[in-house]
Amino acid sequence: MSITTERKTELMKEYGRFEGDTGSPEVQIAIFTERINNLQGHLGGNKHDHSTRRGLLRMVGKRRSLLVYLRSKDAQRYETILQKLNLRTIK
Repeated sequence: MSITTERKTELMKEYGRFEGDTGSPEVQIAIFTERINNLQGHLGGNKHDHSTRRGLLRMVGKRRSLLVYLRSKDAQRYETILQKLNLRTIK
């Protein structure tokens, strides 16, 4: 259910703003999105796994908070990350 170290490193290289970037909102949003997608697949076959569902909802909330923060700080970066991760359609 968690992502591998190699996959996390790939996400950091792809979405990071500089080499070794682990804390920017873009990287954190990308990692949360990867984990959310993995958990959604797990919950498809395990409908009664309520503890995982609770963890999934917490991750969705954290990702949403990061998106709100990024939108308030830099709208261009916000729109870019939405397009890259295919999260929302921008109007």
